[in-house]
Amino acid sequence: MDAAVTSKGSRPGKRASTDPAVRRRRLHIVRNAVLIVVGTIFAIWLVLFITKGRFLKHPFETVAQSLSGRDIKVGGDFQLYFAPLRIKFLAERIDVANPQWADRKSLFSAKRVEARIAPLSLLFGRKRAYALDLEEGRVNLEWDAQHRRNTWTFGDGSEGKPFEMPRIDRAAISGTRMRYVDPQMPLMVDLAIDPIVARDTRIGKAVGLKGEGRFRTTPFRLTAQLLSPDASVSGGENRLTLRAWAADSVIDVAGTLPSLTEVEGVPLKVAAQGSDLSDLLNVIDVAIPQTRRYDLKAQLVKEGTAYRFTGMNGTFGQSDLSGRFTVTNAERLRLDAVLTTRRLDIVDAAPFIGYNPDIVAAKGAVAAAAATGAGAQRVLPDAELPVATMQRFDAGLDWKIGVVRSRNVPISNIAMKLSLERGRLALEPLTFSMARGDVISDLVFDTRQRPSAISYDIRLAPTPMGRLLAGYGVADSGTTGTIKGRIRLEGRGDTIHDSLATSSGRIAFVMPKGTLWTRNAQLAELDLGTFVSKMFQGKLKKPIEVNCGLLAFTVRSGMAATDPILIDTSKNVVTGNGGFSFATEDVDIAIRADGKKFSLFSGQSPVGIGGHFASPSLRVISPELVGRAGAGIGLAAIVTPVAGLLAFVDVGDAKSAACGPVLSGARAAAQRTSKGKPRDDVGKGKGREKAANNE
Repeated sequence: MDAAVTSKGSRPGKRASTDPAVRRRRLHIVRNAVLIVVGTIFAIWLVLFITKGRFLKHPFETVAQSLSGRDIKVGGDFQLYFAPLRIKFLAERIDVANPQWADRKSLFSAKRVEARIAPLSLLFGRKRAYALDLEEGRVNLEWDAQHRRNTWTFGDGSEGKPFEMPRIDRAAISGTRMRYVDPQMPLMVDLAIDPIVARDTRIGKAVGLKGEGRFRTTPFRLTAQLLSPDASVSGGENRLTLRAWAADSVIDVAGTLPSLTEVEGVPLKVAAQGSDLSDLLNVIDVAIPQTRRYDLKAQLVKEGTAYRFTGMNGTFGQSDLSGRFTVTNAERLRLDAVLTTRRLDIVDAAPFIGYNPDIVAAKGAVAAAAATGAGAQRVLPDAELPVATMQRFDAGLDWKIGVVRSRNVPISNIAMKLSLERGRLALEPLTFSMARGDVISDLVFDTRQRPSAISYDIRLAPTPMGRLLAGYGVADSGTTGTIKGRIRLEGRGDTIHDSLATSSGRIAFVMPKGTLWTRNAQLAELDLGTFVSKMFQGKLKKPIEVNCGLLAFTVRSGMAATDPILIDTSKNVVTGNGGFSFATEDVDIAIRADGKKFSLFSGQSPVGIGGHFASPSLRVISPELVGRAGAGIGLAAIVTPVAGLLAFVDVGDAKSAACGPVLSGARAAAQRTSKGKPRDDVGKGKGREKAANNE
């Protein structure tokens, strides 16, 4: 019975585990173990604190050399202990060797270095020093030529890691120099660091920095001040002021840092001014059009590999600029920007097509074109695209421009969307308003093909001709005619001139029904009889009807031939033959007007448009007209003066145009008279023959 009770009801094992005496004994063991551990740690701490850990000097050298694979020597005093919970490290005449391939013998050396170090930062995350005192330090940071190894990544054959500056809250640095070399960029920086006398009485300690260097081929120099509050203020902030000179520009940076070396996520005020912003950005391999003198301000925040500039505002040349942009220094450098300009001076826009704006302002477009390498009397620039640079970085741009200041061309409301991806630059679309009309264009510059493949697709919405030509002396009042058109060309070349000189495509501008001043139309048509009669009648401002018109060219291998020029008015039919060359910029076009009714004083001879793009000329007195004048004089001398007028009589047999093919922009072969018959007065001329010969 007792045995059964014991075996079933007593459960001696469980009773033993819950016995208070047993529990107390176990707690006593745990307590003693903890006390032993704590006592041991305290004893070690006490020994280190009393001895300052000086006896660890040689073990430190041995262990450090073994782990790093470098010679590490301490020639003077050495201390390593907890004070009380932060690690204090002190070493005099310390020297840490560089690997043998490095240019300098030592990675780090100093007369004296003392630091208060956060213990856990040695095991986790970014290294942190609460305080640093450094005397006569020398720091030499180098990459090898292949950019595979560096001097601060320890271990033989170890892949070099990017340098991560320890977080330093407060520092007192004197007589120290730091050198950084990266042959691949290439970049070289040599900086001197010393204490400075702070003018602000609230500043207890301050560090001054100055030096110089070279980035790629651009030399630079800089000065900086790190102004830290008195060391007794825990967690104090540090004021940074920096000025750098490079590429004929001055850059200022100012802000407040949470620690002397902490810039991640910290907003900094940045200001830059100089003669040409493109020179400054070219230092980091970003290509933009040349600018006139600029002055810009923004706020900079670094977030990982991205440098974000926000709240930007300022000027370049006589134009304003505001917005934001981001430079991302990842596997491929990338620039993204959203910009706004209220007023853009036309001279400041000259670099967009390759002109030097300062030359344009001083000497004009022809001189600016010549400066790009173009020949005499040429206006198409020969400045080459920066092909190599365009293939090294990517970009995205959204730019809106309110008004363009120009005496001749009323342009406004420009919107540009640009993308650059591995050498392919696309402006899709580039839109703007001109004389109450809209232009939409898609431009592509593909430098991945050699030479570059360039395409132009420019569409002109219906635009009032009076407003469009007002800047050239043509009055708006009385002119209701409009014009619309499209230019589609494709060519090869690394300059605008070369791409157009090799281009093929079509140019067509259509004039729907409208009115023009009689004065403008009759002068162009050389209908002298109608012009003189209306002048004496005081009716020069009486409008005439334009039924339809087409100015079109077919372009092959850079040669443009009229295809066709055909304008039908209520009284005349205007045709044109000839063409122009994008390669030589020569113009040779003959415009002829035939009357639909009898006119006594019509010259009936072509008006020649010649010269070059830079200086076109109007040949009103053509050889044909001179010949007819001679014939008239001869008849007058032989017969009677009245007979001399017969040479200038227009019998008025011009055939009206069918407006359907004209308004559709059809080629010359498709043009018809109003009775449906093929026209025999368009599609002829030297320009067309030259274009055909170049096919």
